[in-house]
Amino acid sequence: MSDALVIGVLALQGDVREHLVALAAADAVARPVRRPEELAEVDGLVIPGGESTTISKLAVLFGLMEPLRARVRDGMPVYGTCAGMIMLADKILDPRSGQETVGGIDMIVRRNAFGRQNESFEAAVDVKGVTGDPVEGVFIRAPWVESVGAGAEVLAEHGGHIVAVRQGNALATSFHPELTGDHRVHALFVDLVRAKRTAESL
Repeated sequence: MSDALVIGVLALQGDVREHLVALAAADAVARPVRRPEELAEVDGLVIPGGESTTISKLAVLFGLMEPLRARVRDGMPVYGTCAGMIMLADKILDPRSGQETVGGIDMIVRRNAFGRQNESFEAAVDVKGVTGDPVEGVFIRAPWVESVGAGAEVLAEHGGHIVAVRQGNALATSFHPELTGDHRVHALFVDLVRAKRTAESL
């Protein structure tokens, strides 16, 4: 087994390139994932921002939805940003018609909760597990978490709303850390992937 961690970025829609750059900066080998066979070759996966309904439909179209659900159930580390957070929610408060999720985090998410595209903003966010200064969060048509179940841990809040959550090997943020040049949240995820692989090798 190679020592290099291979982390995929679901490359159906959204800011794929920025995540690839951030993961590489956090010492992972980063690859785009569009097909089930590519998913099978990665140690972890990032689901980027974009439009959650479109990502959902494309995942079904490309035959990725069921393999994704299976790997997340089996404990593959996964990190979702913005629309990716919606994809990891077990329940969406206001889903679009036909919208499906991968699931994996016991949370209820509200789509576009922070407003429309022209209401996008940046804010400093204290994220549990990220040392140093607060993370600069970029919120673009961002969701927030209405509530979490007993198995989910809240990592950050903004304006009284939950914006970062972890459950087991699944991590999700409402905001886009890949757009800031600060790779600490990606490093947190890479550490999670490394810990999972180390545990499997014992």
